[in-house]
Amino acid sequence: MAGTGQERARHWQYAELPGVDLLRARYVRKTFVRHTHENFVIAAISDGVEVFHHGGADQYAGPGSLALVNPDTPHTGRAGVPEGWRYGAVYPSPELVAEIAAESTGIRGAPGFTDPVLDDPYAVNLVHQVLRAADEGNALAADTLLRVAVTRLLRLNGGVLPRRAPRTAGARLAARARAVLEERMAEPPTLERLAAELGTSPFALLRAFRDAYGMPPHTWLTDARVRQARRLLDAGSAPAEAALAVGFTDQPHLNRHFTRIVGVPPGAYQRERKNVQDPGGDLRLTSGAWQNRQLPQTPAARPTESPTPPSYEAPSESGWPSDCPASPSG
Repeated sequence: MAGTGQERARHWQYAELPGVDLLRARYVRKTFVRHTHENFVIAAISDGVEVFHHGGADQYAGPGSLALVNPDTPHTGRAGVPEGWRYGAVYPSPELVAEIAAESTGIRGAPGFTDPVLDDPYAVNLVHQVLRAADEGNALAADTLLRVAVTRLLRLNGGVLPRRAPRTAGARLAARARAVLEERMAEPPTLERLAAELGTSPFALLRAFRDAYGMPPHTWLTDARVRQARRLLDAGSAPAEAALAVGFTDQPHLNRHFTRIVGVPPGAYQRERKNVQDPGGDLRLTSGAWQNRQLPQTPAARPTESPTPPSYEAPSESGWPSDCPASPSG
């Protein structure tokens, strides 16, 4: 568990849910800088309010609602009320979401979410049940509930992601610049030098890159560096080694940007990943215990609802999306 004071976060994986990241957190002063995820973001808000900039506007997600972000979509994150926000999140891979969509929905094409915020307390509870099942090592429940949750969200708020528009000259320029930055991540050129190498002006390149990727090149590069650092940490590199490999000046430099994008420091992130491979180092803590010990209730909590259900009880028949499997017993 990482954090100080009122803020706590755990970012981990469960070996029985390959391709899925898991997060449980409470943030008060935390601010997520503009960044993207390779996976989908399904964040279930328990208490407080999260504000995130998405699609050109601020989006507000409060108790009983979900923040939903498609892969490679730039967004931010911060508290919308003084007491911050508390939430649980799952990050399924595009491949897994596509598999679920093909099996249980009528979506034909690359599936995605149409609106960034959905008010659905039932789905919020499903997400927290997935986290609880993963905590307790209940693979059958975790896998089943995750698939039910994704199916429900796609049926309520899903569609086909728009196809990429034909590449304009500006988009081709941006793609070339991105390729250079990926290749020279540890020692990138200045904007002026990069523009000169590509035969354009700095401001023309800046405009093209922002239009194509939703952020300027230096912000994109920081995001890409953190993504690569995650891969290196997953492969066993020490944080200091990962920092230098991706172009950060030292480990504190990596720590600062990693925490502002992932939500936890790289050391805590890597320890949780190690626990997936090392059963002897398992530090699982049930959802209820985690909340009681780490996350005191805030005034925004709904007194009549439990953000994390106490069991894997089968919901009422009308609660499950049609054609979905029934809840497993826990």
